[in-house]
Amino acid sequence: MSDDEKYMRRCLQLAANGRGSVAPNPMVGAVVVHNNKIIGEGYHREYGKAHAEVNAINSVKDKSLLPQSVIYVSLEPCSHYGKTPPCSQLIIDSKIPKVVIASLDPYFKVSGRGVNMLKDAGIEVQIGVLEAEALELNKTFFMAQKENRPYVFLKWAQTKDGYIDKAREAGCAAVPTPISNTKTRILVHKIRSEVASIMIATNTVVNDNPSLTTRYWNGRNPIRIILDRTNRIPSEYQVLNDVVETIVFTEKAEVVNNKNKTEYIEIPFDQKMIPSLLKELHKRKINSVLVEGGSSLLQSFIKEKAWDEAFIEIADKLFEDGVKAPEIDGIVLEDLQIGTSQALHLKNTEKYKIL
Repeated sequence: MSDDEKYMRRCLQLAANGRGSVAPNPMVGAVVVHNNKIIGEGYHREYGKAHAEVNAINSVKDKSLLPQSVIYVSLEPCSHYGKTPPCSQLIIDSKIPKVVIASLDPYFKVSGRGVNMLKDAGIEVQIGVLEAEALELNKTFFMAQKENRPYVFLKWAQTKDGYIDKAREAGCAAVPTPISNTKTRILVHKIRSEVASIMIATNTVVNDNPSLTTRYWNGRNPIRIILDRTNRIPSEYQVLNDVVETIVFTEKAEVVNNKNKTEYIEIPFDQKMIPSLLKELHKRKINSVLVEGGSSLLQSFIKEKAWDEAFIEIADKLFEDGVKAPEIDGIVLEDLQIGTSQALHLKNTEKYKIL
């Protein structure tokens, strides 16, 4: 591993600390190096707050060393005034002579402008160190910027014989039979804390009355995305408690009043439903969505090829009958044994574009 890769890897480690806190912004880390020694480091901690470069430069105790230092950044420094001043200008003002960048920023207000701004000031710029890792870290951000849609994760738990639930009538009082074990439940809540939103359909809400919050992992709650075509969900159900930001997609938004944290949006529930959903989420700067169910909704995303990754738990249980699990094909990224369950992590081989 070269020195450049070593310092950039540290940038990526730092950047990952912002997971779940900086969206819709990308995760970014930065380190300042003087004579092969890190003298400052930082990362983007929270949306709307100081960027990684600012935190890294501010952490340097002896600012007189900056003109003889190199700053490593996992994403191209910004060049525009947004919620914070441009980081490229701070680097210029700090008289740092060299900048090493993992990947360019696809955001139209940056996209090469940050690099040009630095070069115009006489600063040496190197691009592409650990670029693949940097792109993977911010895959949800890059998807939003390049494809104008959120990154779609699918998630479900099924039995060994291929069922996700026992047969139940919609709205019945029967308690759902748990499939996940304690360890996989914690993992799911970790994933929830890292995505921007979580989506389920009407029957899952009516049958299970879930809260869709992050309870078994320390992190933020995702925005709840509920599909309720005919407004069947009772107002006293947890997903409509107005405690967590919630978006309800329906065909009859005009008959429902929005609340403080609950918004109703009208979309067509036809063959254009999924692209309409993704367009509306993108419009609201929601970079990622975790689709949790039910089976019909999951299968709709699979049929449309409108998914990027899937997390599937296969529990060591048998139902013998009930609601069939979705059928899916993809590249296996991980195949783990977690407790008594097999945990599969799949990636879609096809790229979905909204037409």
